[in-house]
Amino acid sequence: MATDPDADRLGVAVKDGKGEYILLSGNQIGAIMINYLLEQRLNAGTLPRNGVVMKTIVTTELARAIAEKYMLETLDTLTGFKFIAEKIKEFGESKEHTFLFGFEESYGFLVSDFVRDKDAIQAAVLIAEAAAFYKSQGKSLLKIITKLYEEFGYYIEETRSVTFEGKEGTEQIDRIMGSFRESFPLILGGIRVEMIEDYKIGIATELPSGMKSQIELPEADVLKYKLEDGSWVCIRPSGTEPKCKFYFAAKGKTEEEAKERLADLEDAILQGVK
Repeated sequence: MATDPDADRLGVAVKDGKGEYILLSGNQIGAIMINYLLEQRLNAGTLPRNGVVMKTIVTTELARAIAEKYMLETLDTLTGFKFIAEKIKEFGESKEHTFLFGFEESYGFLVSDFVRDKDAIQAAVLIAEAAAFYKSQGKSLLKIITKLYEEFGYYIEETRSVTFEGKEGTEQIDRIMGSFRESFPLILGGIRVEMIEDYKIGIATELPSGMKSQIELPEADVLKYKLEDGSWVCIRPSGTEPKCKFYFAAKGKTEEEAKERLADLEDAILQGVK
């Protein structure tokens, strides 16, 4: 395990059967911790019926699938842990939900809400506890994430960033976002797009019906395409760098199928982006 210098993000590597270290993604670490936490709290009789898992809109949908198994809700926020912290404060006052876990794909996790930001110290304790528990059963964390994939489907995610320097770069990013808004794809990688979420105007549009609904999140320059097979693509400008960020997520019955779909999505979106 390793944290960054201010100990708010946590990375985990696990040895495989050949003794080589495999780096887990932030999505995989989060899924393992959610599964362990909910399973243990259910067995201990401390799992609240109004419990909620929170994640950002660019974080794996595997978290939602795991939470649904325990009949719990998963809520999405915009990217940035401050939005998860805002919801924790809101639920603390309204009592509508009991916070159980929050995370983002970029290795940020929060287990207990006495901290209102991602906290690698809490996360290190929980993932170590989970690793020790599963080791006592003869299982590694790699076996656990594989088991989750086999149960819920293979969820594979990847983030790609394209850099555009200077004033012209900023204008190019604006053109890219405008292009995807005005000429949105109906099919990506051979799979039909069934929902377009435009967080700049706060509207989600179902396809092909065109039915619209309100997105109950703050305004942000973000587009998300949801596909009928459970895959999705999210596009947004970076808030700190001259980059346009593309988040890809594919779901398949096998790892090979998910990887193929992910590659198809990347090709479909990035082919015309320069």
